[in-house]
Amino acid sequence: MKSRLLIVCFVFFLMSCGGGTSQSNENLVNDVISTKESCVSVGLNTERCTFMHNELERFYFIYKPESLSQNNNEFPLLFALHGYGSSAAIHKSYTQYENLAEENQFILVYPQGYKLETVLTNSNSHWNSGAWTIGSDVDDVDFIDTVINLVKDKENIDANRIYSSGMSNGGFMSYHLACNLSNKIAAIASVTGSMSKQTFDSCSPNHPMPILQIHGLVDLTVPYNGNDTIGMKSIDSILSYWANNNGCNPERIIQVTDYFNGKGSIDFINYESCMNNADVSLIRIPSMGHTWPSKDNFNISASEEIWNFLSQFNIYGKINNYCCNKWSGGYQRT
Repeated sequence: MKSRLLIVCFVFFLMSCGGGTSQSNENLVNDVISTKESCVSVGLNTERCTFMHNELERFYFIYKPESLSQNNNEFPLLFALHGYGSSAAIHKSYTQYENLAEENQFILVYPQGYKLETVLTNSNSHWNSGAWTIGSDVDDVDFIDTVINLVKDKENIDANRIYSSGMSNGGFMSYHLACNLSNKIAAIASVTGSMSKQTFDSCSPNHPMPILQIHGLVDLTVPYNGNDTIGMKSIDSILSYWANNNGCNPERIIQVTDYFNGKGSIDFINYESCMNNADVSLIRIPSMGHTWPSKDNFNISASEEIWNFLSQFNIYGKINNYCCNKWSGGYQRT
């Protein structure tokens, strides 16, 4: 009873911050032909697409760069997943991936999570990825898989370069996809998210998965050291899991940099020498809480760091002769 009360209290706290469950089945089959969607323009190069999924009305925003119609290239696809109790529109407003999509020519999708009503919690939106969302029967793995197939059906995407990123609960869901949709997901990034015990215990990716985690040491919503009562794994434990999964050198490389003229520091922690060069990396900000870091508050843009990291990889690992010296963690391919 005490444990259940603690979970309820935590969920109320989490809803004010936006922070992660989804059924796992990597072999899900989607009948795209029978899935009909309706898309309307809601802004520059942006559409809102709605369809029925498992008898639930679901939707996502899709942003297509201006250059999409000007060439026949295959475009990478990036999912951007919002936090618990938040929305695709809110996530879109602060991540501001659109400029990066134009500069780097990738398609951007902001899916909307579904409402959650259980004995433990009631929320406008969530991703079914374990921990406090236990009790949800929403199949978000299949929902994302369906969105992938719908986008593939109408746009020229590179099926080997599909990425997921997310804030808080969206970060939990990105890890859940890495474990349960690895036949389509090439790499993931999480900001203030973690892995639920359920995801962690049942994880079975079918390839080395490049991982970028961005987290603060004073995050009270998703603590760096985890929360056993809620079922959140510690950040160090999940990075160790992925480093082991990817066959990385277990000895971490740590680089510390100052920001704002000595007013704080950022730790770049990397596991290297991984299979397929599928790196596992952490950007740790000691003074950061449960937020999306930007150049205004921590002199670092999470959105830029995420794209510069993820874009180095396809589903087979680090792309041959790929040069990405922008990522602050120091990765450089020649």
